[in-house]
Amino acid sequence: MSIPIDTECLQCMLRRNIELARSLGTEEQAVAFARRLMRLYLDAPEGVSSPWFGPQIADLLHELYGLPIDRFRQEKLDSNRFVLERLPQIRQKVASAADPVLAGLQFAILGNYLDFSALQGQVSFEKLEEMLDKALEMELDEQVYGALCRDLERGGRLLYLTDNAGEIGFDRVLAETIAERYPNLAITFCVRGAVTQNDATREDAAAVGLPFPVIDNGNRVAGTQLDQLSDEAAQALREADVILAKGMANVETMSGCGYNVYYAFLVKCQRFVRLFGKSMLTPMLVRERQ
Repeated sequence: MSIPIDTECLQCMLRRNIELARSLGTEEQAVAFARRLMRLYLDAPEGVSSPWFGPQIADLLHELYGLPIDRFRQEKLDSNRFVLERLPQIRQKVASAADPVLAGLQFAILGNYLDFSALQGQVSFEKLEEMLDKALEMELDEQVYGALCRDLERGGRLLYLTDNAGEIGFDRVLAETIAERYPNLAITFCVRGAVTQNDATREDAAAVGLPFPVIDNGNRVAGTQLDQLSDEAAQALREADVILAKGMANVETMSGCGYNVYYAFLVKCQRFVRLFGKSMLTPMLVRERQ
């Protein structure tokens, strides 16, 4: 019930984290870190996805190097500020579009670019600004989008699974647009239960003024690790008629779950390039039940 880690993913995680360790201390320390890191992989249960390792790696970096668990805090603050400053303009573009829900979705998917972990050293607010100027030109799977709209029309409950700070501001615009078109739909947002990478937490939901009920998943795993969910999040998942899940980590942790999930994300790693046959930063809307 996930996309399990494979050798390509393992190689990437080892390389990225060992490079980080080498930048933080001596070669001797990096070797000790690498040994502990490989032990994490050797001891992991079979079938787990890459996000499952995130909290343990963060703890290891904190233990050996003193790297703060909330090391992306400034990036999160900057991301929320960037989006808040542009919300009026984005709302205007969405409201005046031929299909406001589609337009809101286009902007929300572009917000998935604000991923300082997956796109290490490559996130640029200037580049995002350029991407936003072309948001309404985004092409998505028309059949999947049509199915999403029909499910929103028929459904009573939408559970919105968030991903990154900053991005959650774009999610707010999409959810507000959905609520306007489908007034009988109850919308609940789910954020991370504690700090993990630059993912959105309750603090970020409050920072962007999210006007919907907010719950958290009860853990620090990026994505939605089903066996670690809080009772509240697990119940919300079961009771939702439609689930909109942002980001690759939700694909990795939920694939095969059987719920009515629509995944919305940008392709941001080579494994996803191979899995979906798309180039880097391609916008995606994929349905779980296909």
